[in-house]
Amino acid sequence: MQSLRKKFPVLNQCIYANTASAGLLSEDLMEWRQGHDLDYLIGGSEMKNKGFAHMPVIKKTIGGVFNCKPDNVAMVPNFSLGFNLLLEGLPKDKKVLLVNKDYPSVNWPFETRNFNREYVDADENMEANIHEKVKVYGIDVLALSLVQWMDGVLIDFDFLKDLKKEFPNLIIMADGTQYCGIEPFDFEDSGIDVLGASAYKWLLAGYGNGFFLIKDGVMDQFQLRGIGNGSVNNDASQRNNIPFCKFLEPGHLDSFNFGSLEFALNFLDEIGLDNVQVQLEKLSKKAMSAFSELDLLAPSILKRKQHSTIFNIKGDEKLFNRLAEENIVASLRGDGIRLSFHFYNTEEEVDVVFKLLKRWLSK
Repeated sequence: MQSLRKKFPVLNQCIYANTASAGLLSEDLMEWRQGHDLDYLIGGSEMKNKGFAHMPVIKKTIGGVFNCKPDNVAMVPNFSLGFNLLLEGLPKDKKVLLVNKDYPSVNWPFETRNFNREYVDADENMEANIHEKVKVYGIDVLALSLVQWMDGVLIDFDFLKDLKKEFPNLIIMADGTQYCGIEPFDFEDSGIDVLGASAYKWLLAGYGNGFFLIKDGVMDQFQLRGIGNGSVNNDASQRNNIPFCKFLEPGHLDSFNFGSLEFALNFLDEIGLDNVQVQLEKLSKKAMSAFSELDLLAPSILKRKQHSTIFNIKGDEKLFNRLAEENIVASLRGDGIRLSFHFYNTEEEVDVVFKLLKRWLSK
């Protein structure tokens, strides 16, 4: 992983602990983008038409990385737009279970549409409480982020799989924006029915691209209304023969943004998501030990069996500014400071953050 750091020039200037906000742009992707726009400059519509024709190949790439049939892949500019299009087609009599303080783009679309809702907290008992709510309240839809944006709580995937087996009619909808790109993931083998993600964070694909993966078994639960010329690939004769995922693609798909996604997925595939997982597990263990030693983590985080590489430590704006002065890039989130580490981070960088915090907090 050390050899890959040179592909991300930002790392020469700072300790970048902010992938949960925005993943870094690699030099390789930048060069691809420049080549793309040069081709557009000299090729005009001919070049763009070739780009449109390439979209099915990109769907195959997405499906190959996450084990999903290409026809069950929808490409969207971001998670939020795709999720709202889906919820416009979900009957309003569904009972929904959400996680308190989950990402606004997950909870708000349900809340503004006045679905009947229940909530659980993202604490050490989250999975047990989800099971209880589903069992007692007859929940139809469970919607949650696989990794909580605020503090990095990672859902137990075995739990989701078992939950789906016990309640086969439950629709599990997941936001993978803070998850996809941190480890291998098999969509077909998971308990998740609908997975959406923006790709500008851990997938390192830049802004303006994302995707949804949808299993056949839940498509009949939605009556999608989003439609446009993109839904029929410019063939008006197909107006009454639109596949499910094309309702999530009513407009054109940009070859620049989705080409960036394809490039980024191939880049991660070359590295190996299993290798990424190994590095992130090392960083998570290191950071968990360091921040818990300084008593900077919520008790509920310490009680969970596993965790991501997103940590929300106790600290105010003053401490945040001190970190910034030391060229440590993080984010203020909630009542604390969120630090997040990707494969291009090192255990030595975690040590630097730990030593600075220890010195400052001991005074």
